[in-house]
Amino acid sequence: MTTTRSAIEHTSPPHLGSGGRARRRVLALAAAETRLLLRNRTAVMSSLLLPLAVVAAVGAITVSNGGTVDGPGLLASAFGVTLTFLTFYNLVTTFVARREELVLQRMRTGELTDAEVLLGTAVPTLLVSLVQVVLVAVGVVALGYWSAPVDVVLPLVALLGGGALMVVLAAVSTSFTRTVEGAQFTTMPLVLTATMLSGLLIPLADFPEQLARVARFLPLTPVIELSRLGLVGETWDGQAVDTAGAWAASPLPLAVLAGWLVTGAVLARLVFRWAPRR
Repeated sequence: MTTTRSAIEHTSPPHLGSGGRARRRVLALAAAETRLLLRNRTAVMSSLLLPLAVVAAVGAITVSNGGTVDGPGLLASAFGVTLTFLTFYNLVTTFVARREELVLQRMRTGELTDAEVLLGTAVPTLLVSLVQVVLVAVGVVALGYWSAPVDVVLPLVALLGGGALMVVLAAVSTSFTRTVEGAQFTTMPLVLTATMLSGLLIPLADFPEQLARVARFLPLTPVIELSRLGLVGETWDGQAVDTAGAWAASPLPLAVLAGWLVTGAVLARLVFRWAPRR
């Protein structure tokens, strides 16, 4: 706690503009949160190993069903697995823990804005999530399962937009999560829905058409859809596309992702609690 507060209370040089001072405040808080995370070796190891294990399980299931390992498809799955099992869950527990320890409430009495507090607290988890995806990508390349993506922009948009979405959804989820222990139950609906109906484990093309069309509007589905368009060159209904085709199929998932981001941000602003209920 001392480390966090001293880092936040550091005064920026007078020559920095408001943008520079905001950036320094967020980086100071993120650095303090990162040090706290690294001290918890159990949390670090579980954050790195659990998503890798789930991604490996996805590959094993594919092989056991008679399929072949699709490197780009496996990386697209890693996006969804990491964002749900690591980013979303860890952020909910972190926000709740900081709230119950009165850390968030004290931070608001200083120079940090509300958005800076949430962003600075989330940065370490977002960085671990990025490392997770990179590790999967390196593993896919090392095993010889990699092939050139159809487009690199759409997967980047999916990853960055998905990370931002997990931050705001985690903030919303803390409103009905009283304790860190309770997070394993309150996060379950989104995790299960995202896992089963987003195309992460079962392609949407295998679902009845009406169910698949509805599932396209769930929070994680546009992330999976955009990542598969760019990495695999495949639409939600299994049609192969080139770069032009991938962008032609991208407006709906981009709009759905943007809609969830706006909705999540508005809800987070309305329901996020900075102090515990007493």
